[in-house]
Amino acid sequence: MQQYFYLKKEDLGDLLSEINKSHALFIPSKKDDDYIYLSFSQLQPEEIIYSIYRGVEPIKSFLTHSREIVNEYFQSFDSSAEAKPIAVFGVKNCDLSSLTLQDFVFEQGIEADPIYKKRRENLLIISSDCTGFKKTCFCLAVGNKPYPEKNFDINLSPINNGFVVEVGSSKGETLIRRLSQYFTAATTGQIAGSKIKRDNVVNDLSQHLASVNMPPKDALQKNVREGYESGVWKEQMLTCVECGACNFICPSCHCFLLADDMRENKSRRIRIWDSCLYANYSRVAGGANPLNTRAKRLRNRFMKKFDFFPDNLGQFGCTGCGRCIEACPAKIDIREVLKALAKK
Repeated sequence: MQQYFYLKKEDLGDLLSEINKSHALFIPSKKDDDYIYLSFSQLQPEEIIYSIYRGVEPIKSFLTHSREIVNEYFQSFDSSAEAKPIAVFGVKNCDLSSLTLQDFVFEQGIEADPIYKKRRENLLIISSDCTGFKKTCFCLAVGNKPYPEKNFDINLSPINNGFVVEVGSSKGETLIRRLSQYFTAATTGQIAGSKIKRDNVVNDLSQHLASVNMPPKDALQKNVREGYESGVWKEQMLTCVECGACNFICPSCHCFLLADDMRENKSRRIRIWDSCLYANYSRVAGGANPLNTRAKRLRNRFMKKFDFFPDNLGQFGCTGCGRCIEACPAKIDIREVLKALAKK
């Protein structure tokens, strides 16, 4: 049974301050037209804000680091008795949707990744509805909503002078009980008010996507499959510089590379984020490379997101956050690739 509470807007700062006592809390901070996560301890009370759309960093940054020493992780983690678990405030649904894919990769294989598993278990997720969107956002086109539906501990939906707070996990329920002084039971009218605001955002985003002419969601997998031999891949990759920005900023991408080296007569195993757009991504012993062109690597990226994951997980490997569009120096737009495949 869903549980809903009400939080006054003026109590948000105090609530976050209490959470920061038990967690290393990160919250969004406004920079130009973007939001970046900063430590709560770095901000002044007047700098605590509610982000209207997703931040720059994907939530995977808190779960797998771009470069880390993996064979020393547990020793360093356990040696610090005062280490706090991490809490992230203002997480949007495009990031929450990506957690289903990250969990599938790192926890549901033959072996669970112990580093990811520990971080995931300790992560407190305080999500929130999108009340606006960027021009690059297209979550509805891939089956996601601009508000959370799962994978959160508590979620905040803004209404007049406060928030409707939905409990999404036992961890969230424990938090509500521990800080019960900030919450009252949400009324039927307050819950209905949050739904109206959600519907308004969905309508506005739908109109935006209509102007972009995105292909129907139900046709995406078919278009990518049937476009396997399409010339679209070569056309779209003419400007690619193989920087990997689209992979690293994507909340769903998860490929990594393991490397061993020596430091002070001590061996280290390092895990580094990898990119399927890199020339050596699929190179094997002897030098063979089945993805030896940029066009093949782009096709592989789309096949994984729009064919493999729908077949194996029931959702696309793209959450519609639009981060890759903003990050690409070559201005390759994932929406334009999908539209081009629909025309072939």
